[in-house]
Amino acid sequence: MGGVIGFVSKQDCVMDLFFGTDYHSHLGTKRGGMCVLQEDGFNRSIHNIENSPFRSKFEKDIEGMQGNMGIGAISDSDPQPLTVRSRQGEYAITTVGRINNKDEIVNELLKDRPSQFMSMSGGGINNTELVAAIVSTGRDIVDGIRRAQDKIDGSVTMLVLTKEGLYAARDKYGRTPLIIGKKDGAYCAASESFAFINVGYKYSRELGPAEIAFLTPDGEETVGEPQEGMRICSFLWTYFGYTTSIYEGKNVELMRNRNGGILAQKDEDLDVDYVAGVPDSGTAHALGYANQSRVPYARPLIKYTPTWPRSFMPQNQKARNLIAKMKLVPVFQIIKDKKFVLIDDSIVRGTQLSETVSYLIENGAKDIHVRSACPPIMYGCKFLNFSRSVSDMELITRRCIRELEGMDQPGDAAANPAGFDSEMQSDISAEVLAEYADPKTERHKNMVELIRKKLNFDSLKFQELDDTIEAIGIDRCKLCTYCWDGKE
Repeated sequence: MGGVIGFVSKQDCVMDLFFGTDYHSHLGTKRGGMCVLQEDGFNRSIHNIENSPFRSKFEKDIEGMQGNMGIGAISDSDPQPLTVRSRQGEYAITTVGRINNKDEIVNELLKDRPSQFMSMSGGGINNTELVAAIVSTGRDIVDGIRRAQDKIDGSVTMLVLTKEGLYAARDKYGRTPLIIGKKDGAYCAASESFAFINVGYKYSRELGPAEIAFLTPDGEETVGEPQEGMRICSFLWTYFGYTTSIYEGKNVELMRNRNGGILAQKDEDLDVDYVAGVPDSGTAHALGYANQSRVPYARPLIKYTPTWPRSFMPQNQKARNLIAKMKLVPVFQIIKDKKFVLIDDSIVRGTQLSETVSYLIENGAKDIHVRSACPPIMYGCKFLNFSRSVSDMELITRRCIRELEGMDQPGDAAANPAGFDSEMQSDISAEVLAEYADPKTERHKNMVELIRKKLNFDSLKFQELDDTIEAIGIDRCKLCTYCWDGKE
């Protein structure tokens, strides 16, 4: 997904920027970057963080940085921030989002004016460079940002740092958050509300959809009015957001506790010894379940974090599965001969969760009843980029639906628990998918049962969409639920 943060201060802000950017590391796995405005211009550093954490890569760089204004980024895709020289002057820019109509925009820019784009590995174009190209067509920075918001199919939240101050702009439908913090003589803007707390800033406000704010050390003002029609990503609360984060006034940890409690209300007769969460994203959901059900909470698997940081997340599925297993160390005395409710934040492909359950069984567990803290994922996200991005046909739901509809032969569960061929394309109608997404239908029940069998769980239930929305506590019309129901 990625995250961004920027500071404008009357004092040197490099250390604030260093720690604030690091606090976004849970949102991305590929690149980290920092850029500060110094007396002689912009000083920028970008590193690959796939195999080591942000702090270890940048602790030497910050020794040569100084400045009162700067921006930082954790990226799941492109190297950033970028520095740009245009008719609006020189500026630095960083972005979060996804561009679905990239080719269309590139062709338009190349047609209308002399222009060129640096080609990355694989022939792709850096998304942030493309956004900068659009911004640079504007009469000024604000007009350029508006043009980018309007042209891009997908989403784009951005920070633009000039010599005068920092422009902070949330994406058109508010799919990603952007929060303003402040302290005496300084302001900041960040994707995560907690990222600036420990460097002395206090929460001020959240930008509205498409809102553009201009920040200086003396204050902040709206220079582009917010728009109606917010559709913030619901998955921020379920999984991607950090537990201390607040989006639209709703804390992630509290949402997950409420969500787990709602799950427990529908499992009143379940005979188990312990409630457990898949570490760490399932933990808060599991605690809410345990508190509501009064079944003891336990940790049968402990995540080993000293040498397996979150930032190391290879793109290869087989490698991911191995790393996921290596991170988890069993507590035999808790596991042996016990029955568990095991709660995970979501089920995407299902391969890692299947291996986790098998691991518990191998270590002596009697029964494993799996509960997903969100509804079945029916669609890959078309609005945000993720490190573990999947096509629709990689989803365990889609594989099972194809099998139930007679489009595929059952896969070899032993060799491939999810039973899928990633090259296959979907030809399932939207009407049929809607029926499978509806928990009241027989098709939905059959899909859940087939997933249970393929992944070898003793029972399986998914949180219902209405209950997820209730746990978040925001009007449904303001939430993006596309991955669950296909509604934009």
